[in-house]
Amino acid sequence: MNGYKVLLVDDDAAICKVIKRALKLENIEIIYASNGEEAYSLVRTQIFDLVILDVSLGDTDGFQVLKKIRTEGNDVPIIFLSGNQHENDKILALGMGADDYITKPFSIFLLVAKIKAHLRRGDKIKEHQTSLKKIIQGPFILNTETFQLFKNEKEVFLSSKEIMLMKFFMENPNIVFSKDQIYEKVWNNSIVDDNTIMVYMRHLRKKLEDDPKNPKFFQTVWGIGYKFNNFIK
Repeated sequence: MNGYKVLLVDDDAAICKVIKRALKLENIEIIYASNGEEAYSLVRTQIFDLVILDVSLGDTDGFQVLKKIRTEGNDVPIIFLSGNQHENDKILALGMGADDYITKPFSIFLLVAKIKAHLRRGDKIKEHQTSLKKIIQGPFILNTETFQLFKNEKEVFLSSKEIMLMKFFMENPNIVFSKDQIYEKVWNNSIVDDNTIMVYMRHLRKKLEDDPKNPKFFQTVWGIGYKFNNFIK
């Protein structure tokens, strides 16, 4: 299963070693985090196809990490690992947005089978969205064939570069990108012009925010860059 990237969040080195070895045999890339703060930071700045999240972490618990991820609108599949056999914990995790719950000790073969099943399901969802030729995020719909953008079903007219920037953000919601990353992905150029990006972000806010001076969708993350927030309360 080439091309997949999984985040493994667990402070048990022995279990991590077993999981990493098993997924490596499936050609799945593994990124490791040993605590909740590190995991949350990685999820905000990178794109993962799946997260394996242990309930017991050194600095927090898996429930708090899950809550933060889902609160930001990130729907990455999450498999919980727990040594707790209590049914209430399973119900709580699934109710908070976990996609699966596996208790320790577990069969590594069962875990790998579940991971592969969730990855296949994610592929089908992506294929369905692609076949519709639309990207839908919050109140926005982008037709990737005609490059028309709609907000609350009303068309908003953008320039070609504004459309490409919006497409990039809609394909990568709730992830913080540096100016370097945005310039490389949208402008196909590694030479960053801070002023250019600032101007285009100002244009998007003016055309798409309800209150451009207090943006909710296009947020500045000071010291890092920008993110597109598709989850507005």
